[in-house]
Parts: sequence; C-alpha cells; structure tokens
Amino acid sequence: MVEYKVEVLDSTVLTLDTIYIRLIGSVCNSKPQVLHSPLSSERTVTVCCDNNVGTVLLVELEARSGFLHFLKDWFCAKLVVTTPEGDEVVFPCYQWLDSKKPIVSLRNSKASLVQNETEITLRYQRQQELEERQQNFRWKKNSDLPSSIDADSASNLPNEVRFSFTKDMEMMFTAVKVLAELELESLIGCSESWRSFNQLQSILRHPKPNKAGAYVQQHWQEDEFFGYQTLNGLNPMLIERCTKLPSNFPVTEDMVRSSLEGSSLETEMTKGNIFLCDYKRLKGFKGNKIDGKQQYLAAPLCLLYSTPEKTLKPIAIQLLQKPDKNNPIFLPTDSQWDWLLAKIFVRNAEFHEHELNFHLLRTHLLAEVFTIATLRNLPSAHPLYKLLKPHTLYTLQINIMARNLLISPGGVFDKFTSIGQKDAVTACLPKAFSTLTYSSLCFPENIKERGLEDIPNYFYRDYAQKLWDIINKYVDGIVKCYYLSAEDVKKDSELQNWISEIFNFGFLGREQSGIPKSFSTVDELIKFVTMVIFTVSAQHAAVNNGQFDFGGWMPNLPTALRLPPQCKKGVTTEKTIFQALPDVTTTIHGMAVLYLLSKKSSDHYQLGNFREELFSEAVPCGHIEEFKKVLKILEAEVENRNQSLEPGYLYLNPTTVDNSVAL
Repeated sequence: MVEYKVEVLDSTVLTLDTIYIRLIGSVCNSKPQVLHSPLSSERTVTVCCDNNVGTVLLVELEARSGFLHFLKDWFCAKLVVTTPEGDEVVFPCYQWLDSKKPIVSLRNSKASLVQNETEITLRYQRQQELEERQQNFRWKKNSDLPSSIDADSASNLPNEVRFSFTKDMEMMFTAVKVLAELELESLIGCSESWRSFNQLQSILRHPKPNKAGAYVQQHWQEDEFFGYQTLNGLNPMLIERCTKLPSNFPVTEDMVRSSLEGSSLETEMTKGNIFLCDYKRLKGFKGNKIDGKQQYLAAPLCLLYSTPEKTLKPIAIQLLQKPDKNNPIFLPTDSQWDWLLAKIFVRNAEFHEHELNFHLLRTHLLAEVFTIATLRNLPSAHPLYKLLKPHTLYTLQINIMARNLLISPGGVFDKFTSIGQKDAVTACLPKAFSTLTYSSLCFPENIKERGLEDIPNYFYRDYAQKLWDIINKYVDGIVKCYYLSAEDVKKDSELQNWISEIFNFGFLGREQSGIPKSFSTVDELIKFVTMVIFTVSAQHAAVNNGQFDFGGWMPNLPTALRLPPQCKKGVTTEKTIFQALPDVTTTIHGMAVLYLLSKKSSDHYQLGNFREELFSEAVPCGHIEEFKKVLKILEAEVENRNQSLEPGYLYLNPTTVDNSVAL
C-alpha cells in the first residue's frame, strides 16, 4: 500500500457535497477516494493506492451531491500533494465545483508551452480544458464594435469569474441605492433648474469632498484649472501639441495676442507651447431628449497655451466644427458669462468623449476582449495564462453590469446625457473605434505622437511612464523564462490563437489599427502583453478613479446641457448658465453614477497584489516579488511628491491602481 498526503488549502468548509479525489499518474491512477465530506473541516487526508502512480500528472476532483441531492458549491484554492518520496507538488485550483461543473482536472503549478508538452495525458488535458472554456466563454459579435461576452446576465457566467459577493447581493448596481447614500433621494423627479451655485453646494454635501473634490468646487471656473484638467483630469488623452491650426479653426493673431502676453501665435507654436483639444468625434449629433425636453452638445475645438509660469490656459474656444458667423470663437477677453458657458460646453463634450471613448471603449471593452481571448485560448498551464489571469479578474461581470446600467435602452446615457443611448452606441462608439490604433494604446508611442514629451506638470505622463516601465520589466522577466527564442513564439499554437482572436474579434481584422495578428519575436510579445496589463490596470485607474472627484461638482462635468451652443457674443448672463446646466434630477443621477463608478469594491486587489498563487518556479516568483518591491518604491515617491502639489495627482499611485478592470 502506497500513501499520498493531500492538504486542502483555502476551501469552503461547509458543504453538503462529498468531494472525491483521484490521482492520475504516469504509471497508473488511484481509485476515487473521499477528500472532503459534508460538514467536515478536515484539511489533510491520506490517499491510499495499491501501487505508486509514478509522476502525479493530474488531480481529479469530483463533487457528488449529498443530503436530499442538494449540491452546494465548493471552492478550493489549491492542493498540496506529498508523494511517498516526500516531494511536495502544488496543484492550483481556484475553482468552484457545483452542479454545472462537478468535475475538474488540476495539473501542477509548473508552467509549460504546448510544444514542450511530452505527456499525452497532459496534452489531452490542455485540449479538454480549452474546449470547455470555449463553450463557457463565447464571443458575441457587435456591429462596428469589439466583440463581447455572449451573456446578458452575470448569473450566466461561471462562478470563478464573478465577484465573490455576488450571491450575497453585497453590490446592488443601481443609482437609487447611491442616491440614498448621498442623501439625495428626496430630489428624484425634481425637474427644476438650479438657482445658484450656493444652492447647488448646499445640497450636494454628501459625501464631504476629499481634497481633490474640494479643490474642484473652489477652482472649476478658473482658466488655469481648466487647462490642468486636460493634462491631469479624467481624460489626459485628448490634448496634443498644435504646430499648425486646423483649417476649420480660424484663430487670428489679434484674438490671442493678449493671452500670449505680447508674443505671437506663430512664435509660440514654433516653441511648442500651443496645444489643441479637438472634439470632432462629436460632430453632427442632434442631441438627446430627457423627459421630452431637447438636450444639446457641442463638438468644440479648444486652443491652449503653456505659459512661461508652467501653467496651461485656454485661449480660444470654437463650439462647432464648421466656421461660421453664427459660430464665434470665444476668448478669455469676452464677458465672464460668455467665456464660462463656452468652457462648460467643452466640459460637457469632455464628459462624452471621456466616458465613451477613453473610458468605456479603450479600457472596459478592450479589457473584455483580452479576458475572453485569454480564457478561450490559454490553458491554466500556459505561462501567459498565469501572468494574465490576475488582470482579467471580474472584468466580464463588471462589463455586463455596466452595459445594463449605462448604455442599454433606459440606462444612464438614455436618460441623463446630451448624446443619448442610440447615438452613443450606434454612432459615437463606432466612430471612436474606427480610429483606434495599437500605437495609441502603447503609452510611450502615444505620448510621442501627441507631442507631449516636454509639457510641464503633466503628472499623468510622469507616473504612467514609470508604471509602463515597471510593468514592461516584469513582463520581460517572466516571458523570457519560457520563450527562449523567436522559434518558441512561432511554434506556440495557443499563443498564436490568442492574438488571432484578439485581432479578429477585438479589432475586427482591421489591419490599419496596427494590432498584430500573429507574433514572430519575443520582443513583439513582451510589448503587446505590457500594453494589455497597462491598459487594464494603470490606464483604467487614470480614467476611472477620479470620476467623482472631477464630476461630483456637476458644473465642472455636466452630463447634459439644455441650451444650444451660443451663436453670438454678449447675450449670456448668469441666469443663462443655470438655464443651460442640467436640471436637479439629471444632476443627481449623474452624480450617483459617477460616485458608483469611482467606489472601490470589497474585492479590490491593487496592482501586484495577486489573490491567486499560480506560479511556483523560483524565477517567475522572484520577478513577482521584485514587481511588488518596485511598485512600493513608486508608491512612496508619488505620496512624497503629492505633498507639495495642489490638488495633487492621486490616480496612478500603485495603491489606487487595480490589477484589472473590476470597477
């Protein structure tokens, strides 16, 4: 008789199932034996075999329903098998056994490429695992947009990709719950206009603004803060250096001479001090109706000047794309209210461009593509699966919930925004997707393309570059453990299927996007995986985590506007501002959603803090520890620098960056 000790780690203690274990070896297999019985708390069991099974290739677990045939889900993190020779072999699980999945086959924690798999049993297990995953995670094609998961409800997803608290309903993904938390539920249905900023401030008092939120309330009307937000606000991705004015933006020297402190526009463009935010993707939209009332949005062009004092200020705003006598260029020298309303129209355009393009499309929808492709094409033994799994956590569920809340008929964009749900989904998102490129997703290339290498006080750029470099070094170390040459990359059929699905289902086979459809070298692979992890972690944090800070004070980021863009100067008054801003109920619902989207869940895992231990080899484990160490150093650097900044750039501190798009 030969004995194997099996230790069960981090499992569900109470279950009405009996869990059986079978060891599958290179010589023979054990018979199924009880690993865990109903109401048992035993963590270590002995598996007895007639003969030594040889190398333990797989551990097979099976849940058999017990009392009244009721099958209660059972979760296990991992098993440690001690062989008769005294060797310990770790078998990661991190799965649920339930009525839909009563049997799982686990292999040891050593990563391997498919072309190096010598055991027929293990090759078959890889194939079976992927076939099962491809049944569970199917692509749903979307016209002119990235494909998504074919599931309308989170309950249709396997348990292991869902929030741990889903069954307990800890997270009720509704704005009504948030309105109660913000003590605003009494204002639901109020269609009145705000009467003053003081009234707005007295009502929007919960929660008490943090340092950033308080700064926004105090400074939102200032030109310097307006410019600051184009660099370090919710959307630091649109601004670019302007070396030549667009033909449809006829700003003259006389218009901006006073803003340039005596210098000329041509001179400042030559020096690299002129910048442009162009919201051309919003051109042509008629506008939504909220409760039967027409809403409006602009497609502005905004020119900005980087001053000798290292501040960035707007110097000219045109609200529509086509120059016209009824489309004046607004200037800081215009009346206070003309200039403020022009900036408010820009901020409303910013809301739409940020939420639909840079937040939803470029982080959430792409993260979903990367997640589905990973689950469908990379088995648990694949090193890239082990590397990427933490960066897919909860993405499928959060996207299903977000689609239902935000961009479905009757959702937030339908009821509370200027653009409306139909135009957002069928026109604005496809227009943004058609211009999406690989280089724009690769941070260093994107900064260079936009000419922003040297603009001062661009904190997003500074911290994002550090995080890109840290992630790149981490990926480089782990990838090169397994891919020793270009041939290793070319021969990896699972890897090639992974990138092929991303190219075809995520980017719809658009070669002009620059997304690779196959990999030929190790460096190509490292760059792409760096982009994936950066996108779902750092980039998502940059465009997500400050939503309530910058949008909780509604005038700074209105979701809708009730007046059309000004067609002449000198007629705007303070009363006009409140006629244009959203009414009370639109305001509070917009606030509630931004608060909800900014709120950390109890399942928050910050970058580098992995809930699953998937690697066991010394070298990749060493790279993981180094990754954590370097992130900790950056954390201290960011916190130290923020002490001297007002309001401070908070969103790329590693402590606030999630591993995945989980919020």
